Amino acid sequence: MSDASAEAVCGPDALDATVPSDEIPEGVPGESRAVATNGVRLHVVEAGPEDGKLLVLLHGFPEFWYGWHETIAALANAGYRVVVPDQRGYNLSEKPPSVSDYRIDELASDVVGLIDAYGRETAAVAGHDWGAAVGWWLALHRADRLSELVAVNVPHPTVFEETLRRSWDQRLKSWYVLAFQLPTLPEAVASAGNWRLAVRGLRESSNPGTFDDEDFRRYRRAWSREGAFEAMVNWYRAVVRDRPEPERTRVEVPTLVIWGARDRFLAKRMAGRSVDRCADGRLLTVDTATHWIVHEEPHRVAEAIADHADPLPPGARE
Repeated sequence: MSDASAEAVCGPDALDATVPSDEIPEGVPGESRAVATNGVRLHVVEAGPEDGKLLVLLHGFPEFWYGWHETIAALANAGYRVVVPDQRGYNLSEKPPSVSDYRIDELASDVVGLIDAYGRETAAVAGHDWGAAVGWWLALHRADRLSELVAVNVPHPTVFEETLRRSWDQRLKSWYVLAFQLPTLPEAVASAGNWRLAVRGLRESSNPGTFDDEDFRRYRRAWSREGAFEAMVNWYRAVVRDRPEPERTRVEVPTLVIWGARDRFLAKRMAGRSVDRCADGRLLTVDTATHWIVHEEPHRVAEAIADHADPLPPGARE
């Protein structure tokens, strides 16, 4: 790691907020770090051998790094240097005040800065939900910094835009994106009654038992941090105001799309169409899983990621 990179990866005391003693659950390997990237400080959880292939796991809405917690041990044991950030605006990471601070180019630049901070030229990136949207954007605009991409339950941006234009069904599924454009009301409604609607949304859109009381305790804590939920919603406000279009539509980075077929928010047909936009793409569909497949099938997801972006020579894991 270069001197500049070493300075960018700091101790957790460099964060604005105190890291709770139970931030990382027992049984989950890893340590909290603060990383300076693209003008913000992000909280990350890192695990695995320091010289392992760099793997960045990106969460979506309304989660934080914890969304990947059940995959970390398996991926670290597979030989990866696993880095799981709270993306900007979330949980313990910095929360810039303006909607424009959450444009997709900025979000993607945060990940490039993470790769730089760890002293690497490239990294494998796996993203779920909004994290997958950031991953697609990186693959289309900064392919030189990605070795592989895994996109979980969010389609290629061009496929999503085309589907929205043609499908009333998908427009209805995406109604909440327009609701999030209202000022202050989404934050007030979501937080009412100790986050009653936010909790219900996760519970009702996932398979029974996917999220337990401990999960919701952690999510409520993350959502309740000052400015956090407004920043989280600003991701949606920024994408509607900016209406970004990728510079190209063909993905050259080797790509695995993982899709829970019972997703209530995104039509399954977009998964195959996304793979069609990839020069080297594969699709893994799990018929019994929902949008929250990373929670429902964490070991299967981790195995698929490890196989797609294998850091070890053939046969070395046996």
